[in-house]
Amino acid sequence: MSTVTAHTSAQVAAPAPQVLEALADYREVRPAILTSHYTDYAVVEGGQGDGTVATWRLHATEKRVRHVVADVSVTADSVTERDRNSSLATTFQVRAEGAGSVVEATTTWTGAGGIGGFFERTFAPKGLARIHDELLANLAARLAG
Repeated sequence: MSTVTAHTSAQVAAPAPQVLEALADYREVRPAILTSHYTDYAVVEGGQGDGTVATWRLHATEKRVRHVVADVSVTADSVTERDRNSSLATTFQVRAEGAGSVVEATTTWTGAGGIGGFFERTFAPKGLARIHDELLANLAARLAG
């Protein structure tokens, strides 16, 4: 078993504090920017920032669905979701760039071993990066208006 990492980034035409606040809003913004890869989304506790607990089903593929219960932690420049049901953790790091911001989404998890692990390490990061690309595009569109 080894750590698998998926990474992507996107430019957002909004100041970093506004982007961070939007990413940490699990009541209004998050459900509005989720893609079709997310179903059964609900806030369990909190809803804004540190200490929030949210749940959803992540449809990585048609047959690969993960039930996530995420504990959210927020720092001055990031939002991190740690799944209670697995080793899955996603961090959205925000930094100012020019008149806007860059958001980097990095997800890590402990992958399978053997031949299944080889395919997971080869294909899963690309698929998850595409899912995050869509989510970040939705975030950028929401903050542009």
